Amino acid sequence: MIGKFIGELKRRNVLRAAVLYIGAVWALAQGIAQLGPELGAPEAATRWFLIASAIGFPFWLAFSWFFELTSEGLKRESEITAEAKAGQSHRKVDLAIIGVLVVAVVLLLTDRLVGEPARPAPAITATANSIAVLPFENGSGDKDQQYFSDGLSEGFIIALSRIEGLRVINRKSAFLFRDSREDDAAIAARLGVANLLEGSVQRAGDTVRIRASLIRAADGSTLWADSFDRPYKDLFALQDQIVGLVAEALKARLQPTPARVRQTDRPPSGSLDAYNAYLQAHSSTDAEVALQSYDRAIELDPGYGLAYAMKARTLIDVVSGGLSGQQAAAAFKDADAAVQQAIRLAPGQAATHIARGWLLMLRDFDWKNGEAELRKAVELAPEDGDALYQLGVARASQGDLPQAVELTRQALRLDPLNANWYRWLVAYLMPQGKLDEARQAIGKAIELEPRAIYNHHLLAIIEVLRKDAVAARRAADAEPPGPWQDFAQALAAQIGPDRAEADRRLQDCIGQHAEGWVFQIAQVQALRGDPDAMFQWLDRAWQARDPGMQSLLYDALLLRYRADPRYAALARQAGLPWPAATATPVP
Repeated sequence: MIGKFIGELKRRNVLRAAVLYIGAVWALAQGIAQLGPELGAPEAATRWFLIASAIGFPFWLAFSWFFELTSEGLKRESEITAEAKAGQSHRKVDLAIIGVLVVAVVLLLTDRLVGEPARPAPAITATANSIAVLPFENGSGDKDQQYFSDGLSEGFIIALSRIEGLRVINRKSAFLFRDSREDDAAIAARLGVANLLEGSVQRAGDTVRIRASLIRAADGSTLWADSFDRPYKDLFALQDQIVGLVAEALKARLQPTPARVRQTDRPPSGSLDAYNAYLQAHSSTDAEVALQSYDRAIELDPGYGLAYAMKARTLIDVVSGGLSGQQAAAAFKDADAAVQQAIRLAPGQAATHIARGWLLMLRDFDWKNGEAELRKAVELAPEDGDALYQLGVARASQGDLPQAVELTRQALRLDPLNANWYRWLVAYLMPQGKLDEARQAIGKAIELEPRAIYNHHLLAIIEVLRKDAVAARRAADAEPPGPWQDFAQALAAQIGPDRAEADRRLQDCIGQHAEGWVFQIAQVQALRGDPDAMFQWLDRAWQARDPGMQSLLYDALLLRYRADPRYAALARQAGLPWPAATATPVP
């Protein structure tokens, strides 16, 4: 009976018609996936096309049972002679099948070999009341003095932020243009500013020589320029004089200070030796060297509250970088001691409250009081991009993603080339389903730091959420070798066709990274559709106080199980609000 039915399917060319239908759907799906974004199609277009195609498949089979294509057009199967059926119609269907499969293969290879690069975020529009301080050239010729010219440049950034109504780009973005060959107009366009302050610093013994010029980027004209030779002991007065001249050239005025405590990186005693040690610490990329220099600054000026605050932040960053157990506890203890001194000595400095807020959230999981500290930082320094970014992290940790996105975008307007902040923005956009915006943001991060870790890991997650296994695998393979690549490849494998590979990738991650990466293992288990295993690993993450736990309310891979009572219980255990927080205005 079954053999006779299969024979009838062959005779009526139903099997050929099925292959043709599947091939055509495959080709069209590839085309929609590649061309849809260019034509403004919604992200779900490919998914809905496949669903509609699956619904239509039985109707196509029924149609091919009763009708067939011949050289004379479409005819009912009962009207076609046996001789005709044995000839032309078979050849027509076979040629159609071959043609469709060729198109599908070409589209697949194009997507795999060429791919669509992540789109960078749109350029920032410059406003007339905006300025960037480019890193002043180290005129001494001594590389060991680079920290001094960098510190002086950052001092100008801090001081210029006091000019009312002036948007000043933060250090990280401005300093990307050290030794840049781009002209002033191109640099200003990338930073989204109308004016540039640039110059050189030369320190020789007890004398400081500074040359500075204020450039209008639109036409390259010089609004103001001057050079100064002063005793080193007059450095702070010289900084203030230059800022005043810049303000005059911009026809701006200095902010009145009574309403807000002045933000400064200078030691309260005016000690230039303490300031010099602080600059050395602040410019160092070696945490141990930085901590030693902060301690030296504190030794030279015991009232240097900012040095205590930055020491605390350095210690917290060291813990976030991978310390655990007794080492982490010792670093947190030292950070807490430094924070207490900063609060006593410099309660009006935003850096003090950023350090305390970050410590409360990462060490104590005290989100409410941590956020209160960060709000105080923003109140004290509303033009401090770091304060805005940190407050965004606090809001996201409590589930307020719209506010986190807005705060991070505000921070990026002040520091538009900060790749790390773009990565955090991606994390906030993904759980809201804003995958196109997330792709633009990670595209900007990749453009700024093409070889940085974690960029392509995030891009792989975006493609996983788009259910594009090929693109997810391509992004995962582009991540630099290491744990982040291993987890990106494991995530990509979970939505691929090879279940054995998906299992193997997960087991490799468990075998190699069970210590220190338990939160990421939980993410893979969530994507596999195994909530029991996911919650087991999340419990381990909480016991280890894994930093990933602060993203529990905005992790795009885990939130699919938010309706599970265990999710709410875990959130409450971690001190997170449940249900998630709602928007709270920023001061």
